[in-house]
Amino acid sequence: MPDGPDSNRGLLLTSNLFFSSKVTGTAQALGLAVDAVMRTDQVAALVATGKYRCLFIDLGLPGLDIGKFIPSLPAERPIRRIAFGPHVETALFEAARAAGCDEVLPHSRFSGQLPELLRNELS
Repeated sequence: MPDGPDSNRGLLLTSNLFFSSKVTGTAQALGLAVDAVMRTDQVAALVATGKYRCLFIDLGLPGLDIGKFIPSLPAERPIRRIAFGPHVETALFEAARAAGCDEVLPHSRFSGQLPELLRNELS
């Protein structure tokens, strides 16, 4: 579990600026914080800080190899990993589960339950 007074933040990995704004704006409206990054090579260093409780992963991120990405996260800083993507990408969902994502959701469920999901993961 993350440690420190600022360890209840979320980290969002997506290149979709519209969706990024939706997630960060919803978090802010709830009094929570989610930082967004667009590149996988930024994530490990941020996770290593211990500031983040949960990593939200857009499976539609161009070039994302979820099977290599999840194992690249620092093991000494456990973080919940929630992936989301198009419901028709069942093979990608299975790959995310096999890689070690704690939860894998279709976009519709992730978006529809966003406030509740953020509260559950970051409060």
